Amino acid sequence: MEVSLELRSLRYFVTVAEELHFGRAAERLNIVQPAVSQQVAKLERELGVLLIDRSPRHVRLTAAGGRVLAAARKTLAAAARVQQAAVGAEELRIRIGAAVELTARLEQGMSRLRAGGRPVVPVLTELSVPARIEAVREGRLDLALVRGPVTALGVKVIQAWSEPLCAVLPRGHPCADRCAVSLRNLDRAALRVPSREGDPPLHDAIVSVAGRPNSATVNGHFTGTVLNTVLEVGADPVGWTLLPAEYIAGMGARHLREVPLDPPTALNGHIITSLDTSEVCAAALVAAFGDADRPRPGVQTRGGRGRVVP
Repeated sequence: MEVSLELRSLRYFVTVAEELHFGRAAERLNIVQPAVSQQVAKLERELGVLLIDRSPRHVRLTAAGGRVLAAARKTLAAAARVQQAAVGAEELRIRIGAAVELTARLEQGMSRLRAGGRPVVPVLTELSVPARIEAVREGRLDLALVRGPVTALGVKVIQAWSEPLCAVLPRGHPCADRCAVSLRNLDRAALRVPSREGDPPLHDAIVSVAGRPNSATVNGHFTGTVLNTVLEVGADPVGWTLLPAEYIAGMGARHLREVPLDPPTALNGHIITSLDTSEVCAAALVAAFGDADRPRPGVQTRGGRGRVVP
């Protein structure tokens, strides 16, 4: 039996499967909800199977829906490659997963890629780190940028840059005017740590350097997003956290100060890309998004050997 499928129906189905909610899928696709429902129902009729179990309380994939989801993602990724081939050497589209705090590094990467003489068009998607890695694994993104230690199956993880970890303090903090600060001089009970859910590598890096905050203390000190963390630090005269230097610079938070650690500590940044990425392409990505002169583990500093979080 020959089945004629439309890419639009596949795209709508994948979006519903990811959101498990027709309304949110419609918002993401910027169309009305009935159109999403109609396209998914059309796909089910063409395939002759029920893909999504709908009820007033939940939307979830059937067993057939799970199988079709994997194949649909591969089909959409292949279609994107066909479009890329049609454009040819005139334009290079790169689908990138990152966070707003990485804006400066994204701009650097795009500038370096364009210097090669070929027009480069970035397609940026802001996702949590786990979602970024999953999107690369499934072929929905070409690469993702992630700070901190990364362990992930089914993708290629390439160390590309290092940047200093800084103590982030309110301007009125007793240590805010120092040239550098030791963790011994900071109140451990006032440490704020972003939750692990949205950015496990960054969370793990902070915990590795500063130690785990006491979740039994007042306010818990696991603060949700990085933005929530920054806001809580700014509201507490002795509050503090650890963040890469580029974070606060990108946020433009004038009420906070970044103070280098003593001894210095660096955090590694990584490019996450497909297992199919060639060595030549991987090297080009590192050259674009990495540091021109990347420090090696065991960074030498004026005060002696610094620490590097992988």
